[in-house]
Amino acid sequence: MEPRDDRSAESGEERAAVRPDRGRDRDAEGRARNARPRDGLGRPLPYGAPGVPRAPEGVVRTAGASVDEAQELLREGRPFHAHEVFEDAWKSGPAEQRALWRGLAQTAVGLTHAARGNTTGGARLLRRGADEVERWAASAAPPAPGGLDTGGVVAWARALAERVEAEGQVADAAAVAPELRAER
Repeated sequence: MEPRDDRSAESGEERAAVRPDRGRDRDAEGRARNARPRDGLGRPLPYGAPGVPRAPEGVVRTAGASVDEAQELLREGRPFHAHEVFEDAWKSGPAEQRALWRGLAQTAVGLTHAARGNTTGGARLLRRGADEVERWAASAAPPAPGGLDTGGVVAWARALAERVEAEGQVADAAAVAPELRAER
């Protein structure tokens, strides 16, 4: 069989040494980062297309600021972007809170998938996130960081997972977004 081009016959090591970077988007540290604009559900758009503002990655926020920013993004119907805020808290927060933030990120990604039409993956991630948040809450002393209503988030995620499986795609992510804090 003939190689597709002269590079395909090279070993991986040789390719890395002789093949120049093909213009991949990279951050300041040289890590691959997709800089394409995204829509409200985080789907990449063509370069130059108008997209929604992205949540910056790697930001260290207080728990309260994380909850505030994620809540705003969820209310705007931007759960993918809210997941990035939760992911920052998961990666930069105290070790004893990481499972909570990871679970919240999973629920936001579950909502993202459900709104994109992936009902199976959306329901699965909503439940996985709910389980993670519930496990964390059972092992932690109240109150939850940032004023989170962990019980409310768990109930919301499970109910939405049921609805997604029964009814299909979520048409409007903003309309079904959770309240992250209990009503005062």
